[in-house]
Amino acid sequence: MAGVENIAVGADEGGMRLDRWFKVHYPGLGFGHLQKLLRSGQIRVSGARAKSDTRLDAGQSIRVPPLDVDRKDAGPLTARTLRGKDDGDALRQMILYEDPKVFVLDKPSGLAVQGGSGVTRSVDSMLEALRNSKGEKPRLVHRLDRDTSGVLVIARTRLAAMKLAEAFRGRDAKKTYWALVKGVPKKREDKISTWLVKEQTPDGDRMRVASHGETGADHAVSYYRVIEQAGQRLSWLEMEPHTGRTHQLRVHAAHIGCPIIGDPKYFEADINWDFPGGLQNRLHLHARRIVIPHPGGGTIDVTAPLPPHMRQSWNLLGLDEAMGGDAS
Repeated sequence: MAGVENIAVGADEGGMRLDRWFKVHYPGLGFGHLQKLLRSGQIRVSGARAKSDTRLDAGQSIRVPPLDVDRKDAGPLTARTLRGKDDGDALRQMILYEDPKVFVLDKPSGLAVQGGSGVTRSVDSMLEALRNSKGEKPRLVHRLDRDTSGVLVIARTRLAAMKLAEAFRGRDAKKTYWALVKGVPKKREDKISTWLVKEQTPDGDRMRVASHGETGADHAVSYYRVIEQAGQRLSWLEMEPHTGRTHQLRVHAAHIGCPIIGDPKYFEADINWDFPGGLQNRLHLHARRIVIPHPGGGTIDVTAPLPPHMRQSWNLLGLDEAMGGDAS
């Protein structure tokens, strides 16, 4: 048990409630024990007494007395924090779940899944560092866009890759995403069904909604529900893709008039819309949870924490992660 610590509030934690901060950093600390420490003044914020609903500012100091619980503080996982680490260490820092057949990674926003034009480092190239004793390289079985964060399933053996790929193709995998979007959808929950076609633009490939029967068009189905909203300007959506088309959720969000915040391809703000102060202009789309049959039997069910730029937005807007209905 350590002595008294003074811990600085992180840049992405501004606006967070004090009780939420303790839940993130000391998940084993009970609510009643926290209240007792606050009432007795043993926990202070920048030297002052505080309450559980005190909102924190980045850079403030939190006095933490000796506690009988472990501190969880690996630091925020971002493409930037992985720079300078060798591929094996970087991948191990991303692991949310592992067993002899499967890894599930928490891919940071900004890290490409596969190589391509202008890509110097990708998950696929990094997987060379995790070859097993037989020389097998772990295999990708699905994809995330470069700027989308969250759960990414990796097969550790050839047979596991075949079974997982079959589960994705057969739509036996349930993928849940969280998105922050402009405006509020007309319906609180709905199904979005369109045809999508890829077109080339000066800014690279882009998907657009197409007519049924148009050459090269694929059917795409997504489901969404509104979890919370910040006035009429912004909404937090839970989204589930039933099909797996390129940029599907991003195009579908824009199609219903609620493009995803920070989307460089599909967010076209009108002239009277100002980007909310304090929010980073980065894609606010996160692969929150995956439930998929395990190649050896049973089920894999893994949840990824919000990336730092989205957690900052949730704190600024007063959105409560617990409203999402799953565990962090």
